[in-house]
Amino acid sequence: MAVATTRKDPGRPAAAGVPGRGAPPGRTGTGTGRGTPPGRGRLIGTAPYLLLLPALAATVVLLGWPLVKNGMLSFQNLNMRQLIQHLTEWNGVDNYREALTSEDFWRVTARSVVFTSVNVVLIMVLGTLIGLLLARLGTKMRLLLSTGLVLAWAMPVIAATTVFQWLFAARFGVVNWVLDKLGWHSMADYNWTGSQFSTFFVITVLIVWQSIPFVAINLYAATTTIPKELYEAAALDGAGAWRSFTSVTLPFLKPFLLATVFLEVIWVFKAFAQVFAINEGGPDRLTETLPVYAFIEGVGNQHYGMGAAISLLTIVILLALTSYYLRIVLKQEKDEGDEL
Repeated sequence: MAVATTRKDPGRPAAAGVPGRGAPPGRTGTGTGRGTPPGRGRLIGTAPYLLLLPALAATVVLLGWPLVKNGMLSFQNLNMRQLIQHLTEWNGVDNYREALTSEDFWRVTARSVVFTSVNVVLIMVLGTLIGLLLARLGTKMRLLLSTGLVLAWAMPVIAATTVFQWLFAARFGVVNWVLDKLGWHSMADYNWTGSQFSTFFVITVLIVWQSIPFVAINLYAATTTIPKELYEAAALDGAGAWRSFTSVTLPFLKPFLLATVFLEVIWVFKAFAQVFAINEGGPDRLTETLPVYAFIEGVGNQHYGMGAAISLLTIVILLALTSYYLRIVLKQEKDEGDEL
């Protein structure tokens, strides 16, 4: 049976539309001989930006405009008289000058920085340990612990604060009752909000308890991306648990830990509900942080322009802290890249 064959001439280029030597660039094998239309290419290039427009518009409306109004308010002398008479009294930078020359402002600022540092350290250490524990537990125990973490994380801030107020109540609180039963009889009627240190202790326990689930669950998720072959190789080299952690686990988790520290600094520094609800910044305004200080000066003392100025200064201080931290992170990443 004869089979018809086609002899290829090596000197001739391949036919248009057929991949091979001599095919015109940009052509496809569809036989149409046409590339992507220029208009369609531009549309594909701008599609991601079009998809971001709703989120950007919502951000501008919900965050940008209130920030602009707050900035305008910070340059005004606004109290109840101006509000009732609908007066607008511009006083320039007097609110900022008064805040920056006040010893109370700088005292509260230093207190806020120390408060944030202590909380972030505790959150990261305890959250990391619980996250590593999740990675080593069995399926049932991991599910049980994860459920408890999610429930703690999902509890509203005010509801959690109310529960802690009940726990640390002077007369009928569970904490005082347990301490009394354990032998510390002097703690039977102890007032946890009667001093600066004890009040900050309750607030710190509350904030750390609320923040640990975020760190632990995300760190456990990060540990699942570490190849098991690396642990096997480390074990063959005679590495123990600590050496495996420092040489295998920690390098993989380092980017996550740096990003989490950044988020926790922002979250703790701007914490308002927990600090205010526990004791409204008391006793004697000794537990005020910058957000609470701005609220009391603005709403409590009815000097709204001053409160707006303090709130903007709070944002500036937070940006300075986070920018310094980001500078350290970027420098560290650059040094690691140079080593590679």
